[in-house]
Amino acid sequence: MPPSSRRDRISLLASCRGALVGVALLSGLINVLYLSGSLFMMEVYDRVLPSRSIPTLVGLSVIIVILYLFQGVFDMIRGRIFARVGAAIDEDLSQRVFQCQVSAPLRDTAEGDSQQPQRDLDQIRAFLSGGGPSALFDLPWIPLYLAVCFAFHPWIGWVTVAGASVLVCLTILTDLLTRSASSAAVGAAIRRNGIGDGARRNAEVVRAMGMAGRMGTLWGHANAQYLSHQQRASDVAGGLGAFSKVLRMLLQSAVLGVGAYLVIDNQATGGIMIASSILVSRALAPVELAIANWKGFVAARQGWERLGDRLSKIAETRDPIRLPAPRMTLSLEGAGSGAPSSKRFSVQDISFELKAGSALGIIGPSASGKSSLARMLVGVWPTWRGTVRLDGAALDQWNGDDLGHHVGYLPQDVELFAGTVAQNIARFQVDPDPQTVIAAAVAADVHAMILRLPEGYETQVGEGGAALSGGQRQRIGLARALYGNPFLVVLDEPNSNLDGEGEHALTQAILGVKARQGVIVVIAHRPSAIASVDLLLVLAEGKVQSFGPKDDVIGRVLRPVDAGARRSTPPVKATDLRGAAS
Repeated sequence: MPPSSRRDRISLLASCRGALVGVALLSGLINVLYLSGSLFMMEVYDRVLPSRSIPTLVGLSVIIVILYLFQGVFDMIRGRIFARVGAAIDEDLSQRVFQCQVSAPLRDTAEGDSQQPQRDLDQIRAFLSGGGPSALFDLPWIPLYLAVCFAFHPWIGWVTVAGASVLVCLTILTDLLTRSASSAAVGAAIRRNGIGDGARRNAEVVRAMGMAGRMGTLWGHANAQYLSHQQRASDVAGGLGAFSKVLRMLLQSAVLGVGAYLVIDNQATGGIMIASSILVSRALAPVELAIANWKGFVAARQGWERLGDRLSKIAETRDPIRLPAPRMTLSLEGAGSGAPSSKRFSVQDISFELKAGSALGIIGPSASGKSSLARMLVGVWPTWRGTVRLDGAALDQWNGDDLGHHVGYLPQDVELFAGTVAQNIARFQVDPDPQTVIAAAVAADVHAMILRLPEGYETQVGEGGAALSGGQRQRIGLARALYGNPFLVVLDEPNSNLDGEGEHALTQAILGVKARQGVIVVIAHRPSAIASVDLLLVLAEGKVQSFGPKDDVIGRVLRPVDAGARRSTPPVKATDLRGAAS
């Protein structure tokens, strides 16, 4: 684990220092009170039975009931403290875990189970709320019980030491044998859940093209590996746990036998014989409980390390000074970037400047880097070289949430979130102004369409917008991009699912952004999307081929085509450019 992550983990535990110290003190009181049962039995056998004194028996009974009540109260308080420590850790990390899950696809391929960080956090909280931590806090008190056993008689003490040593060895062996199996089980579970999530997200494709059986087979193989590793870990932990129980009972009987011999030999009393048997059982109970909970402990420890590893990848940055809203320019200075999981530039050496009121169209063949450029413009992908600036300020000088207020983005694959139409348009802002929501819908010319939905703006769109058609999702996504009149609006293939009415609405939206002195960038294959732009950029192989006023660029690109100098792989289709020019 990186040093920064380790420091974060230590500081997080340090914030719970007071609670953990309280747990340690309570554990000490509880373990001292655990002696009361053994002492009670010793007094009954050595004092009450020989004297046949009922008052003494009643007095001892009252005392033991009071001690047991205190023990139960302290144990309950300790359990509640552990539960609250788990809740505090969850509260401290939950937002960072969510940000980790959200940013994972922007950092790497994010394969497998995207919910694994949350599962790890849940595992840690569940372990802290269970009986495992109590056993760990009880283990240091075993020497107290051994000391009392030696006080009863050295033979009883040595028999107890031998049994405790074997159980400690079993605990270490349990850790060694379950660690690799538990880690492999988690890896298999991540692969299994990743296959399941992918099949669920693409359920239509899976069903339509008969892939359900094959995907089920893949999932089954991953699930079989998970079950195999899980079973191996359970077998080891369960087998050693059962052996520890048998050993504890055997040791208890052995101590009872040694005590009986000492009584016969007049070296101990009957009370000591019974008390030592009970005490040995109590002394070894933490070890047995630790072995029983060891699988959960290993899972929580590995989850803690994985979580620290993932959280360390999220850069901890101070909130920069809040900058004024951009109003003048968008500029790129030799900017280049690529997919976070790749080392290869998708776009590079991009330089241009757009002033307020400008509309830029970006065209080019497939895989030319158009969508990569869009992601770099809005800050989804950081620049590897060069800079993207708004009013002279580089994007990394902005707080992410503040920058989002000034940016509208419609990706190529439009995703809506489970909620109402109004919530999606308002970007799930708390208590948004209804007039601002309606204004964004009007700007996207989608207001009338929304009113025709069953519940208007309160219509639930379902997960991923499943309750809407592709065209409806795209138009609502356009309204979301225009919400709050952002200065920079980037639309990636905004008309891929639109009909004639939708394309007219898109044209009006582009003109509206220009009219209010914003900057709009439109990426398109179909010429209708760039009909209302005034600048054009031609992209091929991640580099700018031509940039300038639309008519000039179209003329430069079409001239060699009309002269018969058509390339085998032209950067832009001539038919598209002629259509755009018209």
